[in-house]
Amino acid sequence: MILGDIEKLYEYGEKLNEAKDKSQNKGDYEGIIAAANGSVKAKQLAAQLIPRFFKYFPELSEQALDQHLYLCEDEELGVRVQAIRGLPLFCKDTPEHLAKIVDILGQLLVAGDNVERDAVHKALISLLRQDVKTSLTALFKHIGSTDDRSADDISSWETIREKVLCFIRDKVFPLKGELLKPQDEMERHLTNLIKQNLQDVTAVEFKMFIDFLKSLSLFGQKAPVERVEELVEIIEGQADLDAQFDVTDGDHINRFISCLCMALPFFMRGASSSKFLNYLNKQILPVFDKLPEERKLDLLKNLAECSFYARSQDARQILLSIVQLLKKYMVRRKIEEINFTCVECLLYTFHHLAHKTPNATNSLCGYKIVTGQPSDRLGEDFSDQYKDFTERLSTIEDLAKAMNKKLTQGMAEHNKAMAAAKTEEEKDVIKKQKQNATTGLRTCNNILAMAQPLHAKAPSFIGDQKISLSWKEVTKASTPSSTAAAAGKKRNAAANGSGTNAAKKGRGMGGVQNQLLNKAFEGLNGGQRWWKNWWERWRMAWTW
Repeated sequence: MILGDIEKLYEYGEKLNEAKDKSQNKGDYEGIIAAANGSVKAKQLAAQLIPRFFKYFPELSEQALDQHLYLCEDEELGVRVQAIRGLPLFCKDTPEHLAKIVDILGQLLVAGDNVERDAVHKALISLLRQDVKTSLTALFKHIGSTDDRSADDISSWETIREKVLCFIRDKVFPLKGELLKPQDEMERHLTNLIKQNLQDVTAVEFKMFIDFLKSLSLFGQKAPVERVEELVEIIEGQADLDAQFDVTDGDHINRFISCLCMALPFFMRGASSSKFLNYLNKQILPVFDKLPEERKLDLLKNLAECSFYARSQDARQILLSIVQLLKKYMVRRKIEEINFTCVECLLYTFHHLAHKTPNATNSLCGYKIVTGQPSDRLGEDFSDQYKDFTERLSTIEDLAKAMNKKLTQGMAEHNKAMAAAKTEEEKDVIKKQKQNATTGLRTCNNILAMAQPLHAKAPSFIGDQKISLSWKEVTKASTPSSTAAAAGKKRNAAANGSGTNAAKKGRGMGGVQNQLLNKAFEGLNGGQRWWKNWWERWRMAWTW
């Protein structure tokens, strides 16, 4: 009889409650464990009693836990929820079981019912509050590599992994101020856990972890440069900067661009960009012509934004490659098709690198800059280099002026079309065209502003940020102090990329920011592809 099962359970419970030495009532506890195989109500009551008296019978711990776990998988929702709610109680007085219980709860995050899933969340939070270090360590075991898992296990593991990541993102990270205590110790522990489990992450996941690490006081705005360097080292590892670059591997260049973009805020805070720039100079720029067209401009944009923060020794090493590439884009004869945004990127990069090592331009461009160092090479004749470089500047200036004229005329036509537009859809299209034309005008004006001073025999290179790159939002000029204060703000860019070696296994990733100018020139220079914005490309799948 159902009533008999319930009465027996209550009787077992009362005896254990009243017993002074509960360990002597082993038979009563065994009766509770056995009753967990009974009716639905008996199972629910057993799910309360098994963890309540668990600590008094260590010799029955394995049997009790196994029976309770069966209840967590019962067909009845009410039984499962009651059993899940009881899991933290196993650890209250016997913390040695905490890691195992957290591991079980991590697997139960796949629960489809909202009530059941909520019970799992609350149970996990309860255990995190009890022992955050052990709990986080157990949770992160669900995030690591697939290397030690069989093919049959990978599918179910992927599902669990996704749910654990969502739980960490949505439930753990927002409670970092409450959970991570003592702060320094626990922030360091969590940082180490993240670093140990980045072998198999997607771009979205990697960016999530980097954004979270940035939010910790360990890496906050007051953190020393050494800590900021640590974040850059994490990003460098993800970029595979120790691997040989294969120009046919689009995934690697994607990931390199993404990681360079992600590292930029940390360069602003004083971290070194040397490893990225050296890899770019030695591995990528020599085969730049072989890169996919859609990646070339992405790379040059990120390089331009990083150039302001390059160190003098890095600037000297990479400047030759930049001048050679700049000459390829600054044609000597006027042509119809030219990528003005690439020219803008390279001129901006050239100015900032040359500002840091001005006399290096003497042999490259024929300038006569005196620093008093042997590297000035003032006794040598570089007049041919000067003539070639300035003639190319004049050609690109003429082309930029002509494009400026076309875009200005096009703006007048857009204004007329806007006045005649009848539907919101038509107005939206025209508004977009005007925005693209405005960006195009900014690009050409930037080229003219940066080319003009380079005609001098000893030019003054632009070393500040008074030139606002055309694809960036127009902002008021910043003083050096305000620029530094803004250094830690999240940049409106994204990460994208994929692996070049087996360590970065198949996980979906997406692209970098790519709001290019070329759309403004569509129809004027033969047409160029207009890139999706970076939020969209984040969602494109590719393999790390």
